[in-house]
Amino acid sequence: MSEAEHAQADEGDHGARPTAEEAAAEEAAAEEARARDAELLERRDAALAHVVKFGDPVLRSKATPVKAFDDSLAQEVKRMIAIMREGMGVGLAATQLGALRRVLVFQAGMDALPQALINPEIQWLSEDEVLAEEGCLSLPRVSVDVERPLHTRVAGRDVSGEEIVIEASGLEARVLLHEMDHLDGVLILDRTSRDQRKGALRALREGGTYSPPVEDDEEEAAVDSGENANVPGAAESEDAPRRMRRFRRSAAA
Repeated sequence: MSEAEHAQADEGDHGARPTAEEAAAEEAAAEEARARDAELLERRDAALAHVVKFGDPVLRSKATPVKAFDDSLAQEVKRMIAIMREGMGVGLAATQLGALRRVLVFQAGMDALPQALINPEIQWLSEDEVLAEEGCLSLPRVSVDVERPLHTRVAGRDVSGEEIVIEASGLEARVLLHEMDHLDGVLILDRTSRDQRKGALRALREGGTYSPPVEDDEEEAAVDSGENANVPGAAESEDAPRRMRRFRRSAAA
């Protein structure tokens, strides 16, 4: 290599190295990000402190229909949405806050607007179903596989008492059905396999964690097909659903 080429290589290496000012700026940005993450986690913990946890009998109780669409209801919905968002969840039912009223809120996606649904009723469920991992704000550090319809149509009322109908698919359908289960005293533990239920219950009793086992070939297939989709806050996930797995098409009996 000629002297000129050596000089160009040295200049290239020197140009690739960050200056002291650039290094300091990068470290400051990283420190700011760490502080922001710590603040978000602190706010999440504060929000989740309001959520009823597994073992409380209210989670096994059936909620009653709302009759008065007044300012009190509007304030309740506003509080529920705030707790859901601060808790990094994708849905929340009133029973999870200890109120036996048929009220739920949901926000299926970072860009979606939070919505409230009062006195929801299922009008239609698709025959196509999907098996996916679900978490729950009321079941800390636990997630299990749950099979649910891929599409649904749900009717109810908004905060003002106006009738609304929601056609939902995918994650939105799953979140709605998950929250409606809460209003009937049903948990994801009731909708998973016996082995997963046993593992989840053991984790809840011992204060540990549980998630469905994933076999190597299954994990590779999910990655290849793009079925492993992370959902932020996978706590209601409600620890919202964390990753879609083992898609399955069910035939009508």
